[in-house]
Amino acid sequence: MNAFAGTLSADLPLYDERRPVLTLQPRKALHHFRELLKDKERTEEVFAIFEALPWQGLRASAERYLRSEVGQSVRAREPSLPTILDDHDALRRMPAGSVAHAYCDFMEHEGLTAAGLVAEFDKFAEGRPRFQDQFLWYLNRMRDVHDLLHVLTGYGRDALGEACVLAFTYSQQPSPAHLFIGYMAGLNIRKQVKSSAPVLRAIREGQRLGKACPRLCEQAITDILPLGLDEARRHLNITPAVHYHQAHAVWKAMGVDPYDLLGKKKAA
Repeated sequence: MNAFAGTLSADLPLYDERRPVLTLQPRKALHHFRELLKDKERTEEVFAIFEALPWQGLRASAERYLRSEVGQSVRAREPSLPTILDDHDALRRMPAGSVAHAYCDFMEHEGLTAAGLVAEFDKFAEGRPRFQDQFLWYLNRMRDVHDLLHVLTGYGRDALGEACVLAFTYSQQPSPAHLFIGYMAGLNIRKQVKSSAPVLRAIREGQRLGKACPRLCEQAITDILPLGLDEARRHLNITPAVHYHQAHAVWKAMGVDPYDLLGKKKAA
C-alpha cells in the first residue's frame, strides 16, 4: 500500500449542482490585479482574479478525469497533496537528486509550505458556501501543484518567473486568469525596468512549453517525486526555458537583481 495513501469518501458526488456558475468579469479582474501590483505576496488577489476569469471548460475536464480509472486511482492514493508535499522528512528519504529533494530545497529556501497556500485560499474563501464533492479534490490539485511546477520548470519566484509559470499553467489549465496575470505582469516589468530583456518572449515561451507537458494535476505526484529531476522533466516533456534566463542575464549585466527589479531590497 502506498505510504501516503489516505481515505477519501467514495460516496461523494462527482459534482455538487449547487455550485455557482462563474462568469467572466474583466473589470473585477483588473481591479484585483492593480491591488496585486502593490504587493505581489497578496495571494488573495490572485484567487480573486481566477474567480473573475474562470476556466469555462473546467467542469467538463474535471469530470472526464474523475470518471476515469486513472483519476480515481490517483484520487485514492493522493487524497491530500499538501500532506504529501509538506512531509519533508519522508521526501528527504527519497534518492538524492530527486524531484523530492529539489522541491524541499526550493520550499525551504523560499520559506514556503504547501499548507500555507491552502491557508491563504481558506482566508479568501472564508464565509462562502463549502461544497463537498469530488470536484473539490480536483480544484485543490490545480492549486497545490503550483510550487512543484516552479521546481520542474526551473522558473524562480521572481516577478518574471511567476509570470512564466502562469503562462505555462495556462496551456494545462486554460483559465484566462493565467494569461491575464502573466502578460499584465510582463507589461508592468517592461514599464518599470527599461531594458532589452526578452520579457514577453519569455512568457510566450512558457506558454508554449506548457503545451508539451501533460496536465500535472492529473499525474500521480508520488510517482514523480522519487524520480531524478532531469528524468522527471524528460518524462513530462518539460524542456529548458531560454528567454527567461536571457532576461535574467540582461538585468544582471545592468546591475539589476532579477529578484528585486525595483531595488526595494537594496534601498531597505
